[in-house]
Amino acid sequence: MGEEASMNILDPAGSAETVYAGPFGEWLAQARAALRGDAGVDVPCGDCTGCCTSGYSVQVRQADTRALAVIPAERLLESSFAAGQKTMLARADGSCPMLESGRCSIYSSRPQTCLDYDCRVFAAAGIEAGDATKAVINRRVRAWRFSHATEDEQRMHDAVRDAAAFIQRIGDGSAGVRVPTSPMGIAVLAIKVLEVFLDPAMAGACDRRLGHAVVESARRFDRMPPLLEASH
Repeated sequence: MGEEASMNILDPAGSAETVYAGPFGEWLAQARAALRGDAGVDVPCGDCTGCCTSGYSVQVRQADTRALAVIPAERLLESSFAAGQKTMLARADGSCPMLESGRCSIYSSRPQTCLDYDCRVFAAAGIEAGDATKAVINRRVRAWRFSHATEDEQRMHDAVRDAAAFIQRIGDGSAGVRVPTSPMGIAVLAIKVLEVFLDPAMAGACDRRLGHAVVESARRFDRMPPLLEASH
């Protein structure tokens, strides 16, 4: 969302709080499906309002008819992301204008952007969500704990973290490719391209070769079958 990566590596051991994030394999399947637009995610937010108080602007699509019907027009600006799309800016204190008394006043009608936001992606990638303006989210990110039912799930989680670390490292263009530099962009790309870091043939590859493999993998992502089916 326009924020440069803090380059802070997540240190879960520094958190006194623990919040169960769910089985990693199930979460990964759901996250990848959501990134393809095939499904949504159900985030166990509890009382956390980090994403509502951290200065995020919210993109409101034309398809968000219920949200558009309840968000005051004066809160919406023309978006620079897509024609016909609106942007709802945060208040000066970083809170969402639809947050009242610590609760979302339009929860049942909130935009798809809010439905899609899942801060567990940062925990999966092993990075923080940003700088001090994201302190509340970072506390929750440090608290998340996934379980791993199989060794394959653990290897996939390790691959996501390896991917995120690599993407951070080549953000300066040193590998000859352009990659995201915001924490969200890094984490999302790591989820999309984890198979590159599961491939034994890529072990020991130079940054340039890995970088081009990451770009090609990201381009193929929408046409790839799920790595794991969600558990039921």
